[in-house]
Amino acid sequence: MRKSVVAIVGRPNVGKSTIFNRLVGERISIVEDVPGVTRDRVYAEAEWLTSRFNLIDTGGIDMGDEPLLVQMRQQAEIAIDEADVIIFLVNGKEGITAADEEVAKLLFKSNKPVVLAVNKIDNPEMRETIYEYYSLGFGDPYPISGSHGLGLGDMLDQVVDYFPEREHEEKDEDTIYFSLIGRPNVGKSSLVNSILNEERVIVSEMEGTTRDAIDTHLHKDNQDFVIIDTAGMRKRGKVYETTEKYSVLRALKAIERSDVVLVLIDAESGIREQDKKIAGYAHDAGRAVIIVVNKWDTIQSSDKTMKEFETNIRNHFQFLDYAPIVFLSAKTKKRLHTLVPAIKTASENHAKRVQTNVLNDVIMDALAMNPTPTVKGKRLKVLYATQVAVKPPSFVVFVNDPELVHFSYQRFLENRIREAFGFVGTPLKIFARRRQ
Repeated sequence: MRKSVVAIVGRPNVGKSTIFNRLVGERISIVEDVPGVTRDRVYAEAEWLTSRFNLIDTGGIDMGDEPLLVQMRQQAEIAIDEADVIIFLVNGKEGITAADEEVAKLLFKSNKPVVLAVNKIDNPEMRETIYEYYSLGFGDPYPISGSHGLGLGDMLDQVVDYFPEREHEEKDEDTIYFSLIGRPNVGKSSLVNSILNEERVIVSEMEGTTRDAIDTHLHKDNQDFVIIDTAGMRKRGKVYETTEKYSVLRALKAIERSDVVLVLIDAESGIREQDKKIAGYAHDAGRAVIIVVNKWDTIQSSDKTMKEFETNIRNHFQFLDYAPIVFLSAKTKKRLHTLVPAIKTASENHAKRVQTNVLNDVIMDALAMNPTPTVKGKRLKVLYATQVAVKPPSFVVFVNDPELVHFSYQRFLENRIREAFGFVGTPLKIFARRRQ
């Protein structure tokens, strides 16, 4: 089920980043930090009561015509476009300004639910100053203090109350859902077009009831697929592509709904730091991953060239050592036929279950090969293991003391499991638990 999106919007210097950091960075009951989501500090996954949502921080909206100001407004407009609910933040110490009124006009045009928050109300005596903000036309203003964390609960109650009702998406278990993510201009749209044009069997383009993206259905090699529209380039496409942080937000939405994620890399421009960040989102989400090197037609390829490129990828993407690498060209369709089999294999492994008795045979063999370590005179004892979930495959290893399980030994057990059962293309999760 897709998470709702909340954008914090307002003119410069009203405290948007302070509120954002307060909601996503404090160990209060509002938030749960998620690895991979808070890397850029532009958006994060937050939680209030039983609702989880994506929170966007925006640059201050300024109505000037200087290039930087125009870009800031443009980015804020994209955030408004993406949001289900908007927190309109104003400065309670300065009163309503002309810039606040311009932002209000912009928000009225969006037809999105707006929660008006008056920041910097740091003591009860200042609450009387909030009444003038009724004139902005967004109903009750909520007095808050970002620096002291006051009033945030009441504000979030109203935010969550505006969330649209979302029905759980009914997914056909026999259909593989996959998406493409990557930096701008790596060829995501071209690859989608190449996949569809090769088979020419688009069954339908169905607009989802709970999302903006249009999914494309494909039948190929006796398998039904749904290609999830990651880039979401229907609205101001070039703006989204050049505004990296919102491209990433759209990628996150697609990852949530995918079984398999294709991480595209441009063979011509090579590996960039942003490639690793983007790939990290899919890994952290526990999705099956395939690394796709596109534009291979631009490389004077040989067996040695491909091997060298693969070695370079493995060095940069050590956390994706389980992900297969596919080299192809969306433009010429060179090696395109290798992609669908890789997607099918990764999806199968992502949903694979292992019998408990067979799993424990592998674990016992691993223990015999590499006995458990001793920590401060106490030896780790592995009693038994069982698989507790799929997508991704997750295992619980019962031990005498979980604190004795070092990361390196946990990694060793994961490698033995992979050697025995494959699991190419999917991350594995292994948890150590004390047997009750």
